[in-house]
Amino acid sequence: MEGREDPLERIAREESQKKGNAGGLKKVVTVLAAVAAVLGGVLVYQMIKNNGYSRLVTELNVEKDSLTRQFEALQVDYANLTSDYENINASLDSSRQEVSMLVDKLKSTDATNRAMMRKYQAELGTLRSIMRNYITQIDSLNTLNHKLTEEAALAKRDAAESRRKNETLNQQVENLSSQVKTGSVIKARGLSLAAYRNNGKVTNKAGQTARMMVSLSLIENALAEHGPVTVYVRVLDPSGNLISDGRGTSFTSGDTTLDASASREVDYEGSEVDMNIYINATVKFVPGTYTMEAFTESGRLGSSALSLK
Repeated sequence: MEGREDPLERIAREESQKKGNAGGLKKVVTVLAAVAAVLGGVLVYQMIKNNGYSRLVTELNVEKDSLTRQFEALQVDYANLTSDYENINASLDSSRQEVSMLVDKLKSTDATNRAMMRKYQAELGTLRSIMRNYITQIDSLNTLNHKLTEEAALAKRDAAESRRKNETLNQQVENLSSQVKTGSVIKARGLSLAAYRNNGKVTNKAGQTARMMVSLSLIENALAEHGPVTVYVRVLDPSGNLISDGRGTSFTSGDTTLDASASREVDYEGSEVDMNIYINATVKFVPGTYTMEAFTESGRLGSSALSLK
């Protein structure tokens, strides 16, 4: 019959269409699976990247904190470094201002700014080198004072032997003696005050503090008198009261008699001497700022402060 489709052809056509549809669906599923795999990979990569960046930021912040502490320690050394010469003191004031400015800038700089961190590190090395140069200059001037002392002594012997008095020469000798006296005073650097628990560990909490320790170094001075030197420390609590170890130690500095928190005697032979002085207080420590001053009987060595929570 004309116009009717052969049943066998119709069945064959339908089966062909089903295979085509199945093949298309399979392709779609394959594409979706590939896309999902790519997205999953990107997500994993991003997570790894974020974790790595976080660790890097943490490490950079640790490096910045370490650099800041080094600058602050250098700032204390500059503050405690003194000389008896006006030209050096003027340069020291300029260097102190530079260190203070760099400390403020460093604290406000993002730790991830590697270029600036490297610059600060280089500046730290430069400022340390400058400090060593200051110390060398002071030592050289002290050596010169020592030479002047010998020359003054020789001039006195010559004057005695010749039995002649020359007012101009006597004035020169007097001036030299004055310079030597000024240069022979023992100085100190690196003064600091720290709080300790009963187990010997450092703390910043008043309630955990069992004792305090003062650290300092007597600077090398070939002109200074050799022999026993007693260093006295006075520590005042936040209310301005003297903290005492109960021994009732007192001393005279200049024309003033003062009570001391603690003291220690060392054998000074002109070379640098590092020392610690412990203060086992008989009172309970309270939160606030504690101030410390160190003395010898020749005068004041310097000061420091400590804040307890």
